[in-house]
Amino acid sequence: MAKGSRALIAMSGGVDSSVAALLMKNAGYDCVGATMKLHGDSGEVYSEKACCTASDAEDARSVCVKLGIPYYVFNFTADFSHNVIDRFVRSYEVGETPNPCIDCNRYLKFDRLYKRAEELGCKYITTGHYARVEFDERSGRYLLKKSLNEAKDQSYVLYFLTQEQLAHTVLPLGEFADKAEVRRLAEDNDLINAQKHDSQDICFVPDGDYAKFIREYTGKSYPEGDFLLNGKPVGWHKGVISYTIGQRKGLGISYSEPLFVLGKSVESNTVTLGTAWELFSSELTARDFNLISLAEPPREPLRVAVRTRYHAKEAAAFAFFDSLEKDGTVFLRFDEPQRAVAPGQAAVLYEGDVVVGGGIISSAR
Repeated sequence: MAKGSRALIAMSGGVDSSVAALLMKNAGYDCVGATMKLHGDSGEVYSEKACCTASDAEDARSVCVKLGIPYYVFNFTADFSHNVIDRFVRSYEVGETPNPCIDCNRYLKFDRLYKRAEELGCKYITTGHYARVEFDERSGRYLLKKSLNEAKDQSYVLYFLTQEQLAHTVLPLGEFADKAEVRRLAEDNDLINAQKHDSQDICFVPDGDYAKFIREYTGKSYPEGDFLLNGKPVGWHKGVISYTIGQRKGLGISYSEPLFVLGKSVESNTVTLGTAWELFSSELTARDFNLISLAEPPREPLRVAVRTRYHAKEAAAFAFFDSLEKDGTVFLRFDEPQRAVAPGQAAVLYEGDVVVGGGIISSAR
């Protein structure tokens, strides 16, 4: 990467993206800071645990002034509504459990903002993600790798990156093994957000009540229906959008042992319940699969470690790529059954610290 090249820094207002900007400037890049405006005035978010607030933009602006780099705010509210919120709602409506942060990265940061970077003459885009991008001379491919700080690793939410995007992405925080070191850098350089909390909530649902948000956003009512246990009705649910796979709380059903949500059917408007051991799946199929480390799908089953949720532990599995070129799907068979594998979440495959690729879970068995 040629120093002196122009880089667009995606500024969330948090300490991570601010230190990323600091590191890029110190490395000799011609930096431009940018924040994405994702909410309209009536949809502003004020939760201290959420990102994308008005105060976050002011913090980002303050950091850019401190660093002496230009700063822009780009209004992507329409894109965010269409590509993130609408997808989130549709996924719940068909009985899935989505991860909107992945869609925000995919369609906003590394698509909409990526294109804006090109328009500004920026060769690279930089974010505060904890992950690494490296070029592998042997394979001739760019690799997405885990952060050296595995506790903060965010490679899972970047599995969709293409070779073209990876070639123009710089992730400086992936080289830090300790978040405390990042905060020290911010303090040493008098950045206003050195001790700012990390964002945790989905920015457009800061109270965590997804069902309430969906009802208010769509103006729809989602009818009650049967809870099923062993195929028989045992009570009434509050609408299929109110439940996620593996959920235990809020069911209101008395039974001899704890019950969990095993599945949802939009067609029959039912929510299937079962005991803890019934939550486990030994196989899954992932759609819209993106290969990163490999140029061609392997002809033989590939030994991989798999994450089926952002913070899930990796599970050993064999990946079968027979259908990838035909319909974009990959089939996984786990060594040991995995708990609460939820359609709509991402399945991301690893070989050591290298991301093989990933896709959206369409079914689990």
